[in-house]
Amino acid sequence: MVQSAVSQALLSPDYLRSKLPGNRNGRAREILGLVLPRADSLLEVLAHTFFVRPGLNVRMHVQLRGVGEVDCLINECLVVELDGGTHLEGKQVKKDQYRNNARMRGGFLVLRYYYADVVHHPEKMVAEVLAVLSNREAGQFGPSRWSPKEVPAS
Repeated sequence: MVQSAVSQALLSPDYLRSKLPGNRNGRAREILGLVLPRADSLLEVLAHTFFVRPGLNVRMHVQLRGVGEVDCLINECLVVELDGGTHLEGKQVKKDQYRNNARMRGGFLVLRYYYADVVHHPEKMVAEVLAVLSNREAGQFGPSRWSPKEVPAS
């Protein structure tokens, strides 16, 4: 209800926070911290909550040069896109792939999730995000281990 009221500009998080003083309201303030100033879909609200819980730095609706707006930017290096049914149409698939290429050229890793992933398998989604971030920190997405002579023929 709070997310809906904030999204419709009926209430502001600051107003609600001002109504929750003292230690007894700590849990309510914590939940209020999960409210997104702008949520385009329930998937975004759910995914944001699932990603924030393990302590990830999550920014929603971030503009990336050469790409445009992305759904989530996690730890400033991993883009997560949340796709609905329209993303399965041919024209949209091609657009999404070009945007993936642009993100990769810009140095960002990309993962895509769908309704079923977010709603029915959030633990798997979060585990994959954590694995990619762990691989990145370990340098496993650095320069290719293939020399030009060793690249397999296509």
